[in-house]
Amino acid sequence: MIFNTDPFVQTIRQDFSKNDQGVGIRDVQMILGTSKFAVVTPGLSHKKIMIWYDYDFVRQFTEKLNFRSEVKSVLVRPDRLVAVIMQKVFVYNHTELQLLHEIETRPNPKGLCEISLSGGMLLVCLGSEKGEVRVEHYGLSSSKLIKAHDSDVACVALSNDGRLLATASTKGTLVRVFDTSDGRLLQELRRGSERAEVHSLSFSSDTEWLAVSSNKGTVHVFSLKTSSRSIGTDGSQEAQQNNSPLSRLSSFKGILPNYFSSEWSVARFYVPQDIQHIVTFGHQKHTVLIIGMNGIFYRCKFDPIAGGAMTQMECHNFLQPDFAVNSLDSE
Repeated sequence: MIFNTDPFVQTIRQDFSKNDQGVGIRDVQMILGTSKFAVVTPGLSHKKIMIWYDYDFVRQFTEKLNFRSEVKSVLVRPDRLVAVIMQKVFVYNHTELQLLHEIETRPNPKGLCEISLSGGMLLVCLGSEKGEVRVEHYGLSSSKLIKAHDSDVACVALSNDGRLLATASTKGTLVRVFDTSDGRLLQELRRGSERAEVHSLSFSSDTEWLAVSSNKGTVHVFSLKTSSRSIGTDGSQEAQQNNSPLSRLSSFKGILPNYFSSEWSVARFYVPQDIQHIVTFGHQKHTVLIIGMNGIFYRCKFDPIAGGAMTQMECHNFLQPDFAVNSLDSE
């Protein structure tokens, strides 16, 4: 099922159990700007990626890729398709499905990998060591390893242009933001003090904000010091951030324990615990979209100045598209 999110309406629905298609879906990625989808099918233990065309004149599977082991995830952009298996990443030319690059990684049961959606192709995947991520700049023909955490990496995200990388570890208390060009640590953000499983990280399109979801039932929005709007040659932005109550203690980094010197979230929204939620930003300014594996879609708005609890704008059950859930309380 494919939905527009604003307004919230279903636009495409395809039941692969009908018409003798004989396949189900484990993972699906839409190729932006098209009606083509990369589908990981459950046949043969999830070892196949198929391309589905959903046009008025043709609705069928066309190209396919077969693998010797289970496909953990698939990523697509108009010029590339990326397949992730347990310890390898394969990069293909999208039009001919020609293999361009093969990368060996640390065991990767979640299929962690991200690609830039605009500009030159940039890919982030696991490195070969614990807590390490690998950044591939295909336009620059360069590769870089970043030691992101002491524990295993549990979640990664790239900004749309590939300039910024966010990572979280299996400990789940801290999120780190890096510059992909040189691997510098730009910011350390504190999700909380207790261990958590981070489910999703997402940059806003202007890279002013980062959203984080976890199994603890709180979606956080953090202010970033890395956008072109906020970084000045005289360092004025950093001074502005340190005057904020949420990050004032960051000036004592190196003196106080990390718990106090890390930066805390600006805004929060509460969802059911222990249900996986994916988070991203809406096209309206300061709005966040939250998609739960229980079938609930939220649109929320946060105040960039006052912060605090986000305001719920709307809520739907996307497994029952005609039913709007209006009684859920964002508090």
